[in-house]
Amino acid sequence: MLIDWFTVAAQAVNFLVLVWLMKRFLYKPILLAIDTREKRIASEISDADAKQADAKKAGDAFLAKNESFDAERASLLTKAIAEANTERKRLLGLATKAADELSAKRRESLKSAAARLHEAIGLRARDEVFAVSRKTLADLASTGLELQMTEAFIRRLRGMDDESRKIMGGALTSATDPAIVRSAFDLAPEQCVAIQAAINETFSAEIPVQFDSAPDLVCGIELTGNGQKVSWSISHYLAELEESVGEVLAKETNSSPPIAKAGA
Repeated sequence: MLIDWFTVAAQAVNFLVLVWLMKRFLYKPILLAIDTREKRIASEISDADAKQADAKKAGDAFLAKNESFDAERASLLTKAIAEANTERKRLLGLATKAADELSAKRRESLKSAAARLHEAIGLRARDEVFAVSRKTLADLASTGLELQMTEAFIRRLRGMDDESRKIMGGALTSATDPAIVRSAFDLAPEQCVAIQAAINETFSAEIPVQFDSAPDLVCGIELTGNGQKVSWSISHYLAELEESVGEVLAKETNSSPPIAKAGA
């Protein structure tokens, strides 16, 4: 059998062309697609592994935080219980102290009530005595008594010490308004003249004077001017006596023995 080498050669060329065409237009794109897919799959697997690692890391962190939270919660609960016990003891102590103080205040209140009653009786008696004394002196005022009080006031003016006379004189001479002479009764004209003369003589100046009556003085006369005052009054003596009696009553009240407790 004869071999047609031309045909063989043509078929070989055709085969080679076919192989080149298949490699060029079929195998290479398929291989490229397979390689791209493998790379994509490998990348997805890598991403999945990374996400799994991140998830495991996040889970571990969550577990750690959970354990830390449980420990902190237990610590706070223990601390809260301790603080509650401390506060309970403090409140119980305060309640006990308040009860003791209340009991002491009640005992002291009983003692104070007895002392106030004793003091009130003394003060009421004192006030009644001095009220009667003032009324009696006011009712007994007469022309002779008025004259004696005028003379006593003039002696009071003339008997002032140098310092008091200087202060009172300065106040009267610098005043823009007249000096006021108040008395428990209406002065007779001659008494007003005598007092005016005594004032001018005492302070070595012509002092304008206005005379008024003031029953509250209780047998007395006073001279006021520019914030200064000089006076003579039986009420003044009564006030001093009243203050002295008050001091005696106060001392007696303070020195009174405490009231014995019931059942003692």
